[in-house]
Amino acid sequence: MQIDNKMTHYRFKLKPYEIKELIPLMGTCIASDKITIDGLPVGYMYREEPQDENDSGWRFMAGTESQDYIDDPANSMTFEVNVIANYDPDIIPYLNLPVGTELEKQHKKEKSE
Repeated sequence: MQIDNKMTHYRFKLKPYEIKELIPLMGTCIASDKITIDGLPVGYMYREEPQDENDSGWRFMAGTESQDYIDDPANSMTFEVNVIANYDPDIIPYLNLPVGTELEKQHKKEKSE
């Protein structure tokens, strides 16, 4: 197994011992550094055709990324989907949705008095 050199020098928001098994293994996904390093919740997720047999097809972003940020492969990494579920458990109910799914988190508006 090859270890991504990027993983050895980045400071992830969650430490390895903080990752719990929240869901059964379902393959890998791609997640923005805004989630795994900056600690922002998932704001946008979509599922595309998997790239290989290990890929779940899920892609997770905070929703604050610019197009330039998204286009730079250095700003995202591949993880087991369970890892991202640990960063934001709100994604769990949607993980069995089919390829083609696109979901954006709606932010609650505060009532003005």
